[in-house]
Amino acid sequence: MRGFSSADGTRLAYHLEGEGEPLVCLPGGPMRASAYLGDLGGLAAHRRLVKLDLRGTGGSAVPADRTTYRCDRQVDDVEGLRLHLGLERIDLLAHSAAGDLAILYTARHPERVRSLVLLTARGRALGVDFTTGHRLEAAGLRTAEPWYPRARPAFDALWSGTADDSDFDAAAPFFYGRWDDVARAHAAAEAGQTNEEAAALYASPAVFDPSATREAIASLNAPVLVVAGELDSGPLPRIAAEIAALFPNARLDTVPAAGHFPWLDAPARLRRSIKDFLAPAESAAPPHDHGLALDGPGD
Repeated sequence: MRGFSSADGTRLAYHLEGEGEPLVCLPGGPMRASAYLGDLGGLAAHRRLVKLDLRGTGGSAVPADRTTYRCDRQVDDVEGLRLHLGLERIDLLAHSAAGDLAILYTARHPERVRSLVLLTARGRALGVDFTTGHRLEAAGLRTAEPWYPRARPAFDALWSGTADDSDFDAAAPFFYGRWDDVARAHAAAEAGQTNEEAAALYASPAVFDPSATREAIASLNAPVLVVAGELDSGPLPRIAAEIAALFPNARLDTVPAAGHFPWLDAPARLRRSIKDFLAPAESAAPPHDHGLALDGPGD
């Protein structure tokens, strides 16, 4: 684990995994420690993953000013990481709720983004959100699963606002394409990874200005890959297509039989998709287009 000081003095941690050109990875949750990303289905064999622990999560310090948990306030943390790594431009990947953070960063610093991967990611920053209807529509795809009768009431409780801790556990299978031992272990590891106070502030009402953000990304030159899981409820593939349509140079890839964590459901398929998408930017990079902070001792 390595670290740097953000603009407001909060000490932030990041984790390096793999070899090759760096890929900055932002975790979702919202506000879940980056450990759950693992090696992104073996992507670390092709790219050096730079996994940021957002402030107040994982190895990162709790900020003195809790309002900096807001998604828009954390844009400065991503820029601080870029500067710390010594990168002129970054390849950026964001999962789930971190899609909003990555979109806001891209809108504010378009010249610093070489490519963007939105991995089963939210687009609330662009005015595209998930509804309870979307969630229930995706749940209806799973009626043949053996766990469905027990899990469905718990899943419904999540979106009606009546869920307790046991419902969160019981509903977990809906977020995975396969409810196998790998998925069970991944779900079990979630305990203690999320900063609940920060999660409540992350998408505060004043955070987003969708019209301004859409305008800011309308002339973005960087290529964008929007990845959806065929069985995911947030976003449904057709909602992910709406997000992709708002970028001038974006394409949608829907991973068959995958849920919200496609690197677990279809690792080879996802790895190939992201690797192929990133290849043109990687081949165009000048030699040594990465910072010493990626190779030298942590500070």
